[in-house]
Amino acid sequence: MTDSPAPVDSRPGSPAQRAARLDDADPLARFADAFVASDDVVAYLDGNSLGRPTRASADRLARFATEHWGARLIRGWDESWYDLPLSVGDRIGATVLGAAPGQTFVGDSTTVILYKLVRAALDARPGRTEIVLDSGNFPTDRFVLQGVAAERGATLRWISPAHDGGVTAEQVADAVGPRTALVVLSHVAYRSGHLADAPTITRLAHDAGALVLWDLCHSAGSVPVELDAWDVDLAASCTYKYLNGGPGSPAFGYVRSDLQATLTQPIQGWMGSAAPFEMGPEYAPHQGVRRFLSGTPAVVGMLAMQDMLDLLADAGMDEVRAKSVRLTGLALDLVDELLVPLGVTVASPRDADRRGSHVTIDHARFEQVLPRLWEQGIIPDFRRPDGLRLGLSPLSTRFDEVRIGVEAIRAALLEVPGGP
Repeated sequence: MTDSPAPVDSRPGSPAQRAARLDDADPLARFADAFVASDDVVAYLDGNSLGRPTRASADRLARFATEHWGARLIRGWDESWYDLPLSVGDRIGATVLGAAPGQTFVGDSTTVILYKLVRAALDARPGRTEIVLDSGNFPTDRFVLQGVAAERGATLRWISPAHDGGVTAEQVADAVGPRTALVVLSHVAYRSGHLADAPTITRLAHDAGALVLWDLCHSAGSVPVELDAWDVDLAASCTYKYLNGGPGSPAFGYVRSDLQATLTQPIQGWMGSAAPFEMGPEYAPHQGVRRFLSGTPAVVGMLAMQDMLDLLADAGMDEVRAKSVRLTGLALDLVDELLVPLGVTVASPRDADRRGSHVTIDHARFEQVLPRLWEQGIIPDFRRPDGLRLGLSPLSTRFDEVRIGVEAIRAALLEVPGGP
């Protein structure tokens, strides 16, 4: 993990003055203009659910229909589209995953990739029947694992994380053992924003003889990841959050190179076969990471994320992480100053080294507050039972947006029927 950046500016001044100083000093400020603006949005605090489109992507999507799809037609497959799941996968690996080429592929949804990798990993550990997971993970992860366990006769061993935290190395050490086949956890918890100690947890699982699958949905593109250095086995993630691929853009999967030949993925499709265009009678898997593809790649869905990868490569993940810490630090300072006196509680780690790029705050009236905020162009999101998430995407979010958002939450709380 990189060293923590300097603390948030705590010099005297109003929230507006403090936010302005941070924006003026921001080395990544120039990137905000690379994104499409929304006329009716004053503060977009939901980049951890859906990233803003880049201006370059808006242009790329418009040109694709005429210059590529329309002009090249079926020839596009031979010219570039067939290789996109792997070439874009390698770019994701190099830019945000710390992964060497030939280990990352783009295709399917996060749900489908999770299923494929979980099934493959479980079958690769014969005689081991337990999967370790946590009760605070995103529903898709839990639901997929429940289905696979029922399908394969496996047992789920649950870890219960703290409401304002996440799974710890100590909890994993207590949960793994000689029957553990696979550990499946999120690197950044979707609700609390807790950043797991991935290197230590991965080592603990390996010491027990188990494989590890990390869900990177809330870390890829906002938190430095080093899959190769951490010796991670498997990973999966969406691309529409901090990779700004657009609604429903395809997910990616990572399979460490030395495991690829030993894993059998369960959804055998033509694009993962050794010779897709021979249309042979029997399935034989491709020798590389392509074997984890199934159906025809979503070419249009892979367009926008390429432009965000350009921006992330330009900025550098260490700088992205440094701004993420400053953004969430400002959010916490303002929450303490403006919202805690109204009964709001913080449901995210206060230690920057254990926090991703979003902050969750709880209050019993936040479900009533959210529509009022959206009407004003203040866009956080709501997570049950009573949490607002402030998702701060480092390249597109300005510090003043954080200030505007927190002040608007305070005003809405004071105005909602029944008061704070």
